[in-house]
Amino acid sequence: MPSIMIVDDSNVIRNRITRSSEKIKLDVVATAPNGRDAVILYDVLRPDLVTMDLTMPEVDGLTCIQEIIELNPDANILVISALTDKATGIRALEYGARGFIYKPFTDDELFDALQEMCEDL
Repeated sequence: MPSIMIVDDSNVIRNRITRSSEKIKLDVVATAPNGRDAVILYDVLRPDLVTMDLTMPEVDGLTCIQEIIELNPDANILVISALTDKATGIRALEYGARGFIYKPFTDDELFDALQEMCEDL
């Protein structure tokens, strides 16, 4: 069963992504409320998939993406963000993210994005 780490400063969003992940048989091995915790957890757990918010306290998502990619250039990161600034989304992809969905998202959009990310595992 592929593993996933969910990174978002919103507990509501972390729980929602957790429920969807479990529906498609992903093992939620960690959740993190900020990028600093996420990098530490990623280094220890090396999950197959990471969902990443961009706007978080302590360490933002763009910096976190860069740090995770330094640890593992093949990291599988799906950005889930409310930012509608296309330049930031493009930067996230340039830094190594492999997918992007916007908040608010429907359950179907999240399910489809997670499924697509799992195809690369």
